[in-house]
Amino acid sequence: MRIRTIDAFTDRPFAGNPAGVVLLDGPGWPSEDWMQQVAAEMNLAETAFAHPLPEGGDADWALRWFTPALEVNLCGHATLATTHALHSDGLLHGTVRFTTRSGVLRAGVDGGRITLDFPIATLSAIPEPEGLADAVGAAVVGVHNTGSLGDLLVEVADEKAVRAADPDLPAILRMPWRGVIVTAAGDGDHDYVSRFFAPGAGIAEDPVTGSAHTALAPFWSTRLGRPELVGLQASRRSGLVHTTVAGDRVLLAGEAVTVLDGNLLIEA
Repeated sequence: MRIRTIDAFTDRPFAGNPAGVVLLDGPGWPSEDWMQQVAAEMNLAETAFAHPLPEGGDADWALRWFTPALEVNLCGHATLATTHALHSDGLLHGTVRFTTRSGVLRAGVDGGRITLDFPIATLSAIPEPEGLADAVGAAVVGVHNTGSLGDLLVEVADEKAVRAADPDLPAILRMPWRGVIVTAAGDGDHDYVSRFFAPGAGIAEDPVTGSAHTALAPFWSTRLGRPELVGLQASRRSGLVHTTVAGDRVLLAGEAVTVLDGNLLIEA
């Protein structure tokens, strides 16, 4: 069985966010235990599994995502990586529709750029939780809940504070959110900057988090007064996400590079 590692939201290898991708031949899913074991073996932020669906339905492929510890409801970079794999194999022409835990998601390829069409996160300002500044390792300017996304969006003073944040991961692990997004306005050729920490999902720091940008895009588009922005996720690997707010949807665009293409010898 073929398995790939694809770096997403980057145009060069060993940057962006690596995702495992397994395109299944059959019409159904292997066991969840097997998929979880494969994801743990890959030890990447997410490993995506997809299988084709019959023609004439609402979607073309079924898609699921697993971290090394659990299955997640939404993952941007692994969806982008899966789209890249389908395009590389000649299985995608224009747009593909995925049925997922988050409904039907669309992705399209134009030249080297892939655009994902995701549901927008619903933001609501909340009081600063006790101990949050110590947990994220930075002074807090504002805090927003992200609704069904399940993350906490934390605004800090500036890009320098985002880059210098030194989170207390056990403290974040005790919080009732999937992960914590730390963000500020950008200093350079990007509009905003972020980092993402999700130790509860088995991810200390995610290199580039597509799903987090479904909250970052509306937050910064409202703040800056423009629907189209560029976000930099300032992890060690780093990556750019081009975001467009379109009603109740967010378009996330970026590139991808295949860095490993091999055989998975232990099949389900």
